[in-house]
Amino acid sequence: EPGQGTGLGLSMAHGLAAQSGGRLILRSKPAQGTTAELWLPVIHQQPRTEQLKADAEALMPLPQRPPLTILAVDDDPLVLANTAAMLEDLGHIVLQAASGQEALAIAKARHRLDLVVTDQAMPGMTGTQLGAHLRCEQPNLPVLLVSGYADLPLGSGSNLPRLNKPFQQVTLAQAVEAAITPPASATVTVLHARCSEGSAL
Repeated sequence: EPGQGTGLGLSMAHGLAAQSGGRLILRSKPAQGTTAELWLPVIHQQPRTEQLKADAEALMPLPQRPPLTILAVDDDPLVLANTAAMLEDLGHIVLQAASGQEALAIAKARHRLDLVVTDQAMPGMTGTQLGAHLRCEQPNLPVLLVSGYADLPLGSGSNLPRLNKPFQQVTLAQAVEAAITPPASATVTVLHARCSEGSAL
């Protein structure tokens, strides 16, 4: 369970391999142990200057916006700090929360938030549960769900926009832009209906 130790992190390793075009292979024999192999495709490393240029070109199609006030949520302090640093480097104002409960307290205390970027697997409250709580209080608040799982657990029922771990700053910027400009309002309507039935709170 989240917060009770991470073990080998096989689901995240499998998700990383699948998203990278590779595969995870496990071989286990009684009394001999288990071997985990992570197979990844070979790429030719670009010089740093070329990579920076490619990243800049990938960001060029994004519209210029004023800085957003973003609440970043993750129970892993290193991941949280890294996500916040990337968002701040993109020019945004970032608040940090280490749990769903802390995120709810910040959201209630803040006059205005433009976006919440939250991890999925957290102790006490998952990212999808946090998103449902936030949408009950602020139906128009965009929520971006970050997950290291290739697929969300059964029964999560999330229709929140997704960003898969691991991600680069360019991918994060594109996901933020997509999250704050949803194609339709159906998501807000569905979640608000659940709030009225008392299932989210």
